[in-house]
Amino acid sequence: MRDVATGGRERLLPDRRFGAVRRDPAAGRAQRMAGVSFIEVLVALIIISVGLLGIAKMQALAISSTRTSGVRSLIAVEAESLGAAMQANRIYWAQVAGATTTFTATVNGATVAASDASLATSNTNCAAASCIGASPQATGAPMAAYDLAQWGMALQGVVPSAAGSVACSGSPVTCTIGVTWQETYTGMNAATQLTTAAQTATQYYDLVVQP
Repeated sequence: MRDVATGGRERLLPDRRFGAVRRDPAAGRAQRMAGVSFIEVLVALIIISVGLLGIAKMQALAISSTRTSGVRSLIAVEAESLGAAMQANRIYWAQVAGATTTFTATVNGATVAASDASLATSNTNCAAASCIGASPQATGAPMAAYDLAQWGMALQGVVPSAAGSVACSGSPVTCTIGVTWQETYTGMNAATQLTTAAQTATQYYDLVVQP
């Protein structure tokens, strides 16, 4: 016989040399516990995998949201830059543009279409030649056309799908600078996931200024 210590007590088990040996219950429990631990590891791996997938989705949403916020901020900056140019050219925007009932202009890149024919036909590069004329119309219109064309190209440099517009009316003259563009978004779940038909959404930004 040999001594086996179990929990502070001594238990005698038959020696293998003298016949059949009775299985130690503690050893069986240890084997069963080892099997349970393996299952627990598998469950833990599954939970961790699901968590990592969730983190990856959150990271994709964060990147998309950061990019969207950056684009919107740049759009706002571009609109404010045109507002500053309009205030610097008050000789046109506060006098000539306000002389009509409603002034409108659409800008798509360097292409400007305006209700004021003199503005629509002006193509002077004020960076290379003087835009000063003999009258407010002759001075302000070329500068305004140049500012709008440069603004339109800057918009498309930020967002290729961006287009701008300007509408002025009232006394004192109040102008609304508008920007439209296509914005890509990321779906939060299966119900809002990206599809071919719902990959982008049209966004609008308006800024009201008084030249």
